[in-house]
Amino acid sequence: MGKRYYCDYCDRSFQDTLHNRKKHLNGVQHQRAKKAWLDVFRNTAAILQEERSKQPCRKFLQTGQCVFGPSCRYSHFSEKDMKALEQQIEEERWQEMDPDYDKVSDEPSVDEWLSRMEKKRAAMRVGSVLKPEEKREAESSDQPTFLLSIPDLPPSLLPPQPGGWRGTSHSEWG
Repeated sequence: MGKRYYCDYCDRSFQDTLHNRKKHLNGVQHQRAKKAWLDVFRNTAAILQEERSKQPCRKFLQTGQCVFGPSCRYSHFSEKDMKALEQQIEEERWQEMDPDYDKVSDEPSVDEWLSRMEKKRAAMRVGSVLKPEEKREAESSDQPTFLLSIPDLPPSLLPPQPGGWRGTSHSEWG
C-alpha cells in the first residue's frame, strides 16, 4: 500500500505521493484549517487591529450566523467583544511593565489565613468568645467548624507552619 501522509491541521491521512501531497497542501480546506490553527496563537493586538479594519457583517448582525464562518471578510465581533479585547490588551501591557502585577484576588494570602487561624485557636484555648467578624471568618473558612471547637488538634489536622514541618517534634502523636 505504501507510505501514508497524515495532516495534523486537517486530521486526515492519504497516500503519500508528490501529486497527492501538493494537491492537499494547496487545497482550500487545508488552508482554512491551517489558518484556524495559527489564529489561536495570534497576538491580541493584531486581532483587534484586523477586526477594526473590517466592516461589520450584515448577515451575522441580522441572523447571528454567516455562511462564510471564520473565513468571512467582514467582522463578526460586536462592540462588547471589541471592549473585551481592549481590556485584555491593557492587562497584557500592565503585565509586561510590571511582572509582579496580578489581578486583585479576593482570597487572602497564606500568611493572613494562618494568622487568623492562630487567633481562632488561641481564643478557643482561652475559652474567650470570638468577635462577630471572627465568627463570620470562622464560618466562611475552609476548615470544618467542628474542628474549630477542638482545642488541641493533632498535627496532621493543623495547617502547616510558616517554616514548614522540619523543625517540629512528633512525639505527641499516637
